[in-house]
Amino acid sequence: MTTETPKDREPDGFLIPKPPLFQPGQVVATPGALAECPMEHLFECLVRHLGGDWGHVCPEDAKSNDAALKGGNRILSAYPIDPAQPCKGYGDNCLWVITEWDRSVTTFLLPDEY
Repeated sequence: MTTETPKDREPDGFLIPKPPLFQPGQVVATPGALAECPMEHLFECLVRHLGGDWGHVCPEDAKSNDAALKGGNRILSAYPIDPAQPCKGYGDNCLWVITEWDRSVTTFLLPDEY
């Protein structure tokens, strides 16, 4: 049996980072995000967020994020806390990453901490 590594991953499973599309500013996390996610996972989500992989956001939010790269609005990404479990982009098993419109701060938080 052969297993194929996704194109955005090294053979050992590590994420291949894309060049950042914007600056994150100061990176902070809420107590809930820190309690639920190991630092390695937060770092991987940050790399994805800065590279334009918005995760599990709805199509409207993805379109808004794409426009915000040029227009300077807030950017929201949503990733599963446990990648082996489903993530709807909100609710349980969801981590949000929000970069403010002026790129001064990027925050990791759980949806119920918003």
